[in-house]
Amino acid sequence: MIRVLALTRYSRGAASSRQRFLIFQDHLAAHGIELTVSPFFDDTYINHLNNGQRFAPSTLLQAYRRRMTSLRGRRDFDLVWIEKEALPYVPAGFETFLLRGSRVLLDLDDAWHLRYANGPLRRLLLGDKMRRITKHADCVAVANDGLEAWSRDVGASASRLSLLPTGLDVAHYDVKPEPDGPFTLGWIGGPFTVPYLSEISVPLRRLSAEGVRLMVIGETKPIAALEGVAHEQHPWSEATEGALLARCHVGLNPLPDDEWCKFKSGYKLIQYMAAGRAAVASPIGANAWVQTGNETGLFASNAEEWYQAVRRLRDDAALRHRMAAAGRARAEAVFSIQALGDTLVRLIATAARKA
Repeated sequence: MIRVLALTRYSRGAASSRQRFLIFQDHLAAHGIELTVSPFFDDTYINHLNNGQRFAPSTLLQAYRRRMTSLRGRRDFDLVWIEKEALPYVPAGFETFLLRGSRVLLDLDDAWHLRYANGPLRRLLLGDKMRRITKHADCVAVANDGLEAWSRDVGASASRLSLLPTGLDVAHYDVKPEPDGPFTLGWIGGPFTVPYLSEISVPLRRLSAEGVRLMVIGETKPIAALEGVAHEQHPWSEATEGALLARCHVGLNPLPDDEWCKFKSGYKLIQYMAAGRAAVASPIGANAWVQTGNETGLFASNAEEWYQAVRRLRDDAALRHRMAAAGRARAEAVFSIQALGDTLVRLIATAARKA
């Protein structure tokens, strides 16, 4: 039995912690790996964050108390599996000191090194934190090739690096026939990715004038970028996301061409593929690898390309259905718990020195 302490950043309500840690818990248990999950932020914090509400300082203090309690018990485990960092906003030296004597598997799915790049105090105290903890981790799992290249550049050796895409439970997404009614585009995300919809507001308005609708899953507040766009908005829940995506004909994943998005992992596209829906996406970051162009979806880089790509899928049902089927097959073969689980088992065994 390998005992692993998973220091996730969030509880199940956040996709990064849920999809990179929690969904594998049963698979790991079946292979002799006992996972104890200890989130830093709880559901209350996530709800406040998603609703744009301020949280009391006591909430943050409680989070640090929970994490320090977990760190004190780390020697009962063979491996500490960390999502991004063990102690947010704490310098690398102190975090490394608290982890001394433990085997560490660091998990990166976003460009967290850019989070501490703004502001003179952050740069002074935290600017090199992610570089230092990445360089010194026993093993590093990264969600995309951009993070793999960055980790290599900051000193993580190839022997300690593993590419582990973000996965999902494909059984959670039933592939259903396309709905009747107006042609519907689907977008799933949260408050922090809603601004990306402004990248395609112009083609969305043109398409809306032609009878196309948009379904937004994950944000219920008014979205300024969608003024003049026929759309509906639904709150996100793990229980309903699959059924809502099944009510769409095509998924969307627009991204701006900026430094942060170059390290994005394409999870929206993985969800669309699992739901058996073709997609249109910006060829930014891992999108260009997750979605195989002209096989599981189409790419678009400007307003006119977005407009034409959606119209092409709208008007060519055979193409849309062929891409949807190919996407579902790719989700099962590459991004499912079954496809990624055995890789994760080997990675954890190696990191814990029990291979």
